[in-house]
Amino acid sequence: MSTNNADLEKLQSAVANSLHAHWKLFLTEGIILLLLGLLAIVVPPIATIAVEILVGWLLLASGIVGLYATFRTRGAPGFWWSLLSAILGIVAGVVLLGWPLSGALSLTVILTVFLVLEGVISIMYSLEHKRELSGRWGAMLLSGIIDLFLAGIIFMGLPGTAAWAIGLLVGINLVFGGSALIAMALHARNPTPAGGT
Repeated sequence: MSTNNADLEKLQSAVANSLHAHWKLFLTEGIILLLLGLLAIVVPPIATIAVEILVGWLLLASGIVGLYATFRTRGAPGFWWSLLSAILGIVAGVVLLGWPLSGALSLTVILTVFLVLEGVISIMYSLEHKRELSGRWGAMLLSGIIDLFLAGIIFMGLPGTAAWAIGLLVGINLVFGGSALIAMALHARNPTPAGGT
């Protein structure tokens, strides 16, 4: 039992030391996310289009890579399913890039699911952080709760809010996520004993 406690203390110390060693990177990432979030909140329709174009490029690129991989492994089982998947990725990417507003409703639903999942994960992460490492777990918990709240707002406003909701909600999410990273980085700036609050 004491070996397990010693191993846990070593792990906690290693994580705390790593956070302390890289607190400036976390702070920089948090500030960038905060600024991007504020920009998205100020101009949500532009942020919505930006998100859709990014998703379009990602789908197009994954479709092209999938198509290449499919033809490189023609003899593998599931060739036709792989080919269909690659073509769907390419078509979806082209549609989103060619008509970015046409996919607003679909992406809004996808964003809602993402916010729910990220909210739950952030809450679980914050509770783990509370138990193991940091006294700044509250900002992460708040970020997760905000994600769930935003998911509820976006779902209840469909379909009318789809044109601007993605940009606004992504902006709010970035602001809270950036703020949580800033809080964590500032706390990690000064080394504290493992398990401290």
